[in-house]
Amino acid sequence: MARLIVVSNRVPDPKERGARAGGLAVALADALPRGSLWFGWSGRRAAATAATATLAEADGITYATIDLGETDYRRFYVGFANGALWPLLHFRLGLMSFLREDYEGYRAVNRGFAAALAPLLRPDDLIWVHDYHLIPLGQELRRLGVANRIGFFLHVPFVPPAILQVLPRAGDLLAALCACDVVGFHTDRYRDAFLDCCAEWLGARPDRQGRFDHAGRNVQAVVTPVGIDAEDFAQLAMRAVRGVEARRLKDSLVGRALAIGVDRLDYSKGLLNRIEAFARLLATHPEHRRRVSLLQVAARSREEVDDYQRLRRELDRVVGDTNGRFSEFDWAPVRYVTRPIRRRTLAGFYRLARLGVVTPLRDGMNLVAKEFVAAQNPADPGVLILSRFAGAADAMAAALVVNPFDAEEVAEAMDAALTMGLPERQERHQALRTEVWSGTAAAFCASFLQALRLPGGGAA
Repeated sequence: MARLIVVSNRVPDPKERGARAGGLAVALADALPRGSLWFGWSGRRAAATAATATLAEADGITYATIDLGETDYRRFYVGFANGALWPLLHFRLGLMSFLREDYEGYRAVNRGFAAALAPLLRPDDLIWVHDYHLIPLGQELRRLGVANRIGFFLHVPFVPPAILQVLPRAGDLLAALCACDVVGFHTDRYRDAFLDCCAEWLGARPDRQGRFDHAGRNVQAVVTPVGIDAEDFAQLAMRAVRGVEARRLKDSLVGRALAIGVDRLDYSKGLLNRIEAFARLLATHPEHRRRVSLLQVAARSREEVDDYQRLRRELDRVVGDTNGRFSEFDWAPVRYVTRPIRRRTLAGFYRLARLGVVTPLRDGMNLVAKEFVAAQNPADPGVLILSRFAGAADAMAAALVVNPFDAEEVAEAMDAALTMGLPERQERHQALRTEVWSGTAAAFCASFLQALRLPGGGAA
């Protein structure tokens, strides 16, 4: 069987797996077959970008990493990937910043990744590239003579032509992406936007299966939503809820309901809107005061980026204002944590929660929504409040689906969740549980790799 080569911007430290709270690392680590190789950035910065990879092995997986030079890190990661692509792909054009030297640095790092990866490849390897940091990698590998099947999966949204055209060099990036054989997305909406862009910029004529020809290569766009190992996470939650941290949290609530939000500190996650909606709940439904607390975990990220520094200051202010307005001497409505919390600990917290509040302004999928569902006690489940702009909402209609830009709508959903009777909570949870247990991380990998292994085939 062909070896699987996974390429992502960051390669997780296998010794710290328990500390990861979700996202790409968890989805892949839960499903990678033994014998795979995982290649990417080590997370370390050096005087210059390494030309060769450092290899390590754990649990049958080989981890191949390179350090990034400081200048490359600034231009590739801070500058273009997160200063231009991230806001663009999350529909935040006002936050997008394009500098030509950042774009050139982004392309240079992708060339460096390709040059370091190519010597590690075997002729029958399947190469699976992940996310917006590495859009040109397939093209750079082709330029080095790599003829292997290459797949690419985008874990964030894709935008329609009217938005993509704002980005300089958008056509070049689309053409680079089409050096891959299979390009994957979480939802039909994202795939259709990609195909529309390819039609407008590249003259592509996709068929009903999302296949089209470009520069002598047949490219297929597929929809393969990512998931979690639901049963494993459910078992983790049942163990964790009996742990020290969960017991401490439960005791501190003294019988009050718990609402929980878990996100990176990022403007795409709708954190300011969420706190505003919770304050609106307390203002318009005073019966919930002193009866519910919101635990918002917002782990700091990309602290070198000015927009993230401003967001943190504003969120600090809004949380402080909300607590100052509604707190009693024995109760604060918002508990706010900006450091990462171990995945195991979060699993126990989810199981305790009456509300899971997952309200990003835009998100590729959002695995927190699925983890919350998996962690619940089916006999007495909590209620998921989910943004319609998260990819997860396409298949999780049994959640209370809301527009996160409408604070009153989110507040009313919180009230509905807090007052919802047990039969309705169980019915909604059962529908969500069915979806989460079928759309696992393993199913995601199998579906995408089926399309990658079978030229002209489709995803399962």
